[in-house]
Amino acid sequence: MKGRQELGSLSFFRGVADGTLQTLWEAGTVRSLPRGTVLIRAREKGNQLYVQRTGKSFVCSLTHHGHRRVLFILGPGELLNQNTLGSSTSAAWVEMLEPGEVFCVPMRGVSDCMRTDFSLTLALLAAQERKLWRLEHQLKNTVSSLYLDRKLSAKLWKLARDFGLRTERGIEIDVDFSVSFLADMMGVPRETVSRLRNTLVGYGFIEVNGKRITVVDSAGMARFYKTGELPRKEK
Repeated sequence: MKGRQELGSLSFFRGVADGTLQTLWEAGTVRSLPRGTVLIRAREKGNQLYVQRTGKSFVCSLTHHGHRRVLFILGPGELLNQNTLGSSTSAAWVEMLEPGEVFCVPMRGVSDCMRTDFSLTLALLAAQERKLWRLEHQLKNTVSSLYLDRKLSAKLWKLARDFGLRTERGIEIDVDFSVSFLADMMGVPRETVSRLRNTLVGYGFIEVNGKRITVVDSAGMARFYKTGELPRKEK
């Protein structure tokens, strides 16, 4: 059945019963969306559950000073909602980072399926647990004792692991990074993140080509963000 095949290929629905997948598929729609489309707005109640099918989205919040702070980049197969019951408002925004497709299904239909199929409940719990785990690491990496260059190294290393394309030069992160977007991820001014990026280039950890970043020394970056150890210069 088409529903089982289409949704079963997405990691979020892995383990969910075939009958439930078919029911959700028939109740939902696949939307093709351009870059910049806002799917979820902070302080608004949502009535749809969103799962990324192709492309990427990002989750962000606004600081007290009105600055955007990017929390996560989410790829194919990931749940986009922070609130999955529809009974409260979201604390974050979700926006398309690049053109892609999103599977949308009414939350009421999801709740009905959860009552009859516990495997869907487990899928939701697992997705939210993963986000909590990522938030814990975000908090750990914001400790003042972690210097900003090491913090940027940690973020780029993880993005290379999650969205990396292997090339002759190393692992290219399959995301277009403007300086402004990197600044939103780091929560620092554009000038600062530009300087930090150039520092990592100087260390030999990354290469920058336009809006693309390639990690050329993944092991060295991992040592650096964990311990602060810099690569040894050849004599």
